[in-house]
Amino acid sequence: MLRRLVAGLGALALVAEAAVLVLVHLVLGRTTANQSMSIAGSDPQLMSRLTYGLGAAIGAFLLLGAVLLALTALRDRAPGRFARVVLVAVALTHVLLGAIAAGLVTWSAFAVTMVILCLLVLTLTLYAGGRDEPTGARGLRPTSP
Repeated sequence: MLRRLVAGLGALALVAEAAVLVLVHLVLGRTTANQSMSIAGSDPQLMSRLTYGLGAAIGAFLLLGAVLLALTALRDRAPGRFARVVLVAVALTHVLLGAIAAGLVTWSAFAVTMVILCLLVLTLTLYAGGRDEPTGARGLRPTSP
């Protein structure tokens, strides 16, 4: 019961975080385009488009993690190899986001990012005990008595 709750809360938190990060990137891209900002002669329109693209990419990545967490919570089974790799990558992304939040934003943003990281790590560790798969699914033949 606890591991389903943690995975479900993690999925909801990732969806909310994805929405916030996409919104932040939309604002940054719009600001760059409206102000015609240029860094060392870079094209402002290109910078604006890249900001939009980065926002879409990070949002899609976090939504993928949310979907995998939601599936884990619904099935109440350990995530597969691909899902584990994605969830570990999402956790590592949160470590970097936390460092950026602590340095550039506020400590409350850092705390929120670390709570989401804790949900991810707790989900991965709670489901690490066993795969809950039948023996035949791993390619082994069940022994007959």
